Amino acid sequence: MTMCIDHLPEAEWPQQGRERIIVPAPVAIVGTGQSTGEHEALARLGPDTVMMMGDNPALPRMPEAPTLLDFFRLRITGITARHLLTAAKRAMDEGQDEKIILACLLHDISNACLIRSDHGYWGAQMIAPYVDDEVAWAVQQHQALRYFADPSVGYEYPESYHRFFGADYVPPDYIRREAESARAHRWYMSARLVTLYDRYFFDETPAPDPEFLTDVIGRNFRQPVEGLGFDGSPTAHMWRTMIWPNNFL
Repeated sequence: MTMCIDHLPEAEWPQQGRERIIVPAPVAIVGTGQSTGEHEALARLGPDTVMMMGDNPALPRMPEAPTLLDFFRLRITGITARHLLTAAKRAMDEGQDEKIILACLLHDISNACLIRSDHGYWGAQMIAPYVDDEVAWAVQQHQALRYFADPSVGYEYPESYHRFFGADYVPPDYIRREAESARAHRWYMSARLVTLYDRYFFDETPAPDPEFLTDVIGRNFRQPVEGLGFDGSPTAHMWRTMIWPNNFL
């Protein structure tokens, strides 16, 4: 449970002048032994203490009709932003097709500000209404393929995975089945290229400015006029969750 208080002019933020309580999402703490603090939060509610809903003044406010680049500027930050932008930049510098560049940019978008578990599936579903089917497929399938080497194209099991998961980690059966199916698919190399540019690094190399992708996004990402999250697509709610990640409901 987190509290947030601001002292900005009354008209600028919802719930202005009140203590706002942020209750963490259950998926983030199940199995950790931590409490959501929900009982304590409910006990604190009163005229000056409410559950967080709407814009959190601790976060940059999103524009009314947010674009993909707005999410990269205002919500996707830190290691994940650097990782995605660097992957896309490397793919571009090596002359890859724009679909591959876009898939590299979006392959871990769920990790950035939504959910980590099964992130390839979540990410593919989130972007599916706005990209070519091949791009969404590559984003989904990179999740399984990253666990299995393909020396014929120069892909080895990531050394970092030994540190992440342990040297004896074995992917679950559904991941193995997905990878085997993907190997036989006509778009296999699209997903495999994502894994080749999906390089793990944790230095402080500055992230490329996302503006270098403006034209690629413009040609390959169907940006809704209403803004991501407000176009009524089957996945608009996912984008709204990234806009307002701390909403109680």
